[in-house]
Amino acid sequence: MMRKILTGGTVVTETGMIENGYVLIEDGQIVDYGQKGNLQKDEGEAIELDETDIVMPGFIDIHIHGAAGHDTMDATEDALRVMAETLPKEGTTSFLATTITDTDEHITGALRNAAKFSKTDYDGAEMLGVHLEGPFISLQHAGAQPESCIIPSSIEIFEKWQKAAEGLIRVVTLAPEEENGMALVRYLRDNGVIPSIGHSHATFDEVSEAVNHGLKHATHLFNAMRPMHHREPGVVGAVFLNPSLLAEIIFDRVHVTDEMVRLAFRTLGSDRMMLITDSMRGKCLREGTYDLGGQEVTINEGEARLANGTLAGSVLKMSDAVRHLSSFEESSKLDVMKMASWNAAKSLGVDDRKGSIEKGKDADLVVLDSELSVKQTFCRGNKVNHDKMG
Repeated sequence: MMRKILTGGTVVTETGMIENGYVLIEDGQIVDYGQKGNLQKDEGEAIELDETDIVMPGFIDIHIHGAAGHDTMDATEDALRVMAETLPKEGTTSFLATTITDTDEHITGALRNAAKFSKTDYDGAEMLGVHLEGPFISLQHAGAQPESCIIPSSIEIFEKWQKAAEGLIRVVTLAPEEENGMALVRYLRDNGVIPSIGHSHATFDEVSEAVNHGLKHATHLFNAMRPMHHREPGVVGAVFLNPSLLAEIIFDRVHVTDEMVRLAFRTLGSDRMMLITDSMRGKCLREGTYDLGGQEVTINEGEARLANGTLAGSVLKMSDAVRHLSSFEESSKLDVMKMASWNAAKSLGVDDRKGSIEKGKDADLVVLDSELSVKQTFCRGNKVNHDKMG
């Protein structure tokens, strides 16, 4: 494969920014990077960037249900293929296909399909595995998760689903305070799966106990969880005060206000936060009514809601979440890189090949303009999007 070289612009690395930089790509990997002035002649096919462009590692979305009319729960190869081909338009180069609380039959079908899809050849963003959201959650914070399908935590059921997924389940959102919840947290920890607290009414003490058993993530911080109160810090307070927890955040300015995201950012720092979309099939489509877990969801003015007004996922693009975060004067491009890519890669254990611009890693790259709109995206060295789409 011919070498490609991105030249010009600012390259965001693990340690900082390289102005007027370059990134050299060969055989789908990053071969070298640095300042443009250090380049040798005839290194490869030159892709000239504007001086104001920004080169970042491709975004990693660990919580996404669907996009462009398709959903993980469709349990079809076409659904995951369309998602993989659509996501690079917003700079996302890796993702976890996310399920929803549903019947055993539907969840099993979605997991088997994900396993089958993972063995196919496809273009675009790489599916790194599956995020199992529910059904081991709390009725008190069901959100848009179908209440009729919520069940107590079960190691036996999880084992069956992991077998159907052929080991692809990487994250499980659960309520540890519910029946058998702590036991499942321990089991997940011992078997290399990330337990994430979400849709939970746990007290501060219950969350802290779950942390001792291996809890690692918090699913969409602030949303569908016991809020912080001055006499019971709840899930939110426990996330703030347990330094081993990483928190997802849906920064669409609908699920969480700018002020609350800023509070979380100042409290947790960029090392403990991950941008996610939690998007559903209506992303990239016109306003209208769509399906989520067998429920009608209406998209209007950028908000996805059930008939009762409950937020039901989002239509957020990762590039917009990045743009919103960058509006904070206290956030640097390095902060953005960590929250959009690196933290997820490290937590999933794929940081040896994903999540940052480093020699030997996959050439998953996104080129943003000065307004942080996506200009180009490279998935494993292949340019899959070169129009301004983000």
